[in-house]
Amino acid sequence: MSLILVSIFLVLLILGAPIAVCLGLSSAVVIVTHGLPVSVVAQRSLNALDSSPLLAVPLFIFAASLLNATGVTTHLFELVRMVFGRIRGAVAQVSILVSLIFSGISGAALADIGALGAIQIKQMKAQGYREEFAAGLTVAAATIGPIFPPSIPIIIYASVANVSAVKLLIAGIIPALMLTALLMIQVAIIARIKDLPRDDVRPSRRDVAQKALISFPALLAPVLLIGGLVSGYFGPTEVAGVTVAYATLIGIFVYRTLTVRGIIGALRETAESTANILFVVSTAALFAWVLTLDQVPMKVSGMLLALSDNPLVLLLLVNILLLVVGMVLESIAAILIIAPIIAPALTAAGVDPLQLGIVFVLNLMIGLLTPPVGMSLYMITIITRMPIGRVIAGVMPFFIPLLLSLLVVSAVPALSTWLPELLMK
Repeated sequence: MSLILVSIFLVLLILGAPIAVCLGLSSAVVIVTHGLPVSVVAQRSLNALDSSPLLAVPLFIFAASLLNATGVTTHLFELVRMVFGRIRGAVAQVSILVSLIFSGISGAALADIGALGAIQIKQMKAQGYREEFAAGLTVAAATIGPIFPPSIPIIIYASVANVSAVKLLIAGIIPALMLTALLMIQVAIIARIKDLPRDDVRPSRRDVAQKALISFPALLAPVLLIGGLVSGYFGPTEVAGVTVAYATLIGIFVYRTLTVRGIIGALRETAESTANILFVVSTAALFAWVLTLDQVPMKVSGMLLALSDNPLVLLLLVNILLLVVGMVLESIAAILIIAPIIAPALTAAGVDPLQLGIVFVLNLMIGLLTPPVGMSLYMITIITRMPIGRVIAGVMPFFIPLLLSLLVVSAVPALSTWLPELLMK
């Protein structure tokens, strides 16, 4: 059964069918040919969407769209540029920091690229940076978003792997900060070697204070979100709703740039993105159910545990598997298919579920930068109109901090587990 399922899936994938169609059609064919009721297709697909944590997905997308419509991203970029503009390679460093700040609002790599990419690349090109470097740094920095809360991939992983979404979101904070620091160190090294320029901005203290005042409501959004999670007053869904309300209020009453047309545009963007994600969620759940029916998770668990009972060795094996999977599967689909198979085996071997969740998501975010299914690569080519080969050349140096972060998170469980244990007692 599983062999037929995977074969049909791969054929459809090679033919270029959308990932949701590959998952759903292959599952439906196997269900029908093995004499199972056709109603199972609808039942399993709909049951996968009957999940409270998944309500946070469209809400976070909507909040990011609203804040982007208010022009918040421009204010954030200008503020951080004023503060850090005098160091060598300043605009590149600013791009990384703004990606970290905006990741506390958007929760998705592609949202970060869509909101910040054009601004970041334009500023770097104006300072004389090579376009390949600017594009590569932008897509590399966007991987911070899905690790730092709120994170749509983490919320989806938590719902699939039966892990506390709140704890897993908090578990991503330290790894995201470490990844930010490593990317900044990489840029500092390149800046010294390539003699990258210092920024030409020379603001007065008054200018910085005024821009900080303007940006304060936007900077408060991640604080509100993380504070709500840590305090226990809100779960991911409630925090997402509060973030939407906050984004609407500051857009209308503080920045006064959020119009009815802007809200309608944000709703349209949210509906489109949510439909794409949830279509994959429902069909991947059906695909995973067929695999479970054939006892694939149990077989894989037995195989992994037969190879080694050392948690670190198993994590390294899973890292290799996920890096390969990330090259050919969209990240949400990969989480929904692979997590139910891998998570029970590694948890049984002693890997902490929080550490595994962060390792899982970080692997797949690196996959966004690898062809042939590197969605971040394709999105930045649309923004810059550069050939994808040049974009890949620009991103190659930044695989060093990305892979180093992955190795450290895999080797040191405390990076993922310490903060949730401290704050959630």
